[in-house]
Amino acid sequence: MVFLRSLVGAALGIFLSNVVLAEPKTLNVAVLKFGTVNWELDTIAHHKFDVANGLSLQVQGVAGGSAAMVAFQGGTADVIVSDWLWVARQRAAGKDYVFIPYSKAVGGVMVGQTSTAQTVADLKGAKIGIAGGPLDKSWLILQAYAAQQFGMDLRAETEQVFGAPPLIFKSALSGETAAAINFWHFTAKMEAVGMRKLLDIADASRALGLDPDTPLLGYVVKGEMLRSEPELLRGFYNATRAAKDLLSQDDAEWNRLRPRMNAKTDAEFEGLKAGFRAGIPEDAPIDIAAADRMLKLMAELGGEKLLGKATTLPDGVFLTVEE
Repeated sequence: MVFLRSLVGAALGIFLSNVVLAEPKTLNVAVLKFGTVNWELDTIAHHKFDVANGLSLQVQGVAGGSAAMVAFQGGTADVIVSDWLWVARQRAAGKDYVFIPYSKAVGGVMVGQTSTAQTVADLKGAKIGIAGGPLDKSWLILQAYAAQQFGMDLRAETEQVFGAPPLIFKSALSGETAAAINFWHFTAKMEAVGMRKLLDIADASRALGLDPDTPLLGYVVKGEMLRSEPELLRGFYNATRAAKDLLSQDDAEWNRLRPRMNAKTDAEFEGLKAGFRAGIPEDAPIDIAAADRMLKLMAELGGEKLLGKATTLPDGVFLTVEE
């Protein structure tokens, strides 16, 4: 049986025990109302994986990431979902936040059915839609990839349109943009309606010497809770892994979840299911050296606006697993 260990080192120096709580204790999770993480949390609740691991998971749907962060920082939420680069930024600023891997899924660069583009170099002079803003991680990785592979300044040699994922999705379908970079579930929807993936961000990461198996998204908790209630977080971790294990192999569970997935067609449903499964991280330690390489690249491209004072990977960002 695996157990979690914080990488804070001697400063933390505790192992999560095998003790299961006698009385279920509430753990409050604040997530986007319609985020894909709800599929995992729904699976936990439906099969009572939380209760089986000594806790009661209470999920609070919020309208945006900023609302989740306010709840987390204010103490009304024990857990939120964010990327580990944000956690690294917070740790560099003195905040004791810790990351539990949730998903390694990333999107891609999508083009229309009639597009003649075969490589990123063919997007020179084109309009690209980008979900998020100028500091979107996939967009930064794509810029580094274009520079490495084609000697191309993608930001200078293309026109960018930034917006929310649904807006970028619609602009790509209408042909308003020649290409689009979107989150993985919108990428799956684009493929389902016939758009073509020009480049997977995971492949771009690999070409840059990064490890695409490093989970980008995860649950964020406070180190203070890890120290004071390790058995509670162990139970939460085990519940999430039980849900992942079920979703990785049980098609019937996906059929149960389908009403809340907003899949308009069978192709879209199958694409979302496959994309989620592909994003399930292994129950294994994070490659710290690979994460540090990614952070340094992001710091070079995004600077202080993206990562604050973090220029190298701070100690204690990740929780990992050991035998």
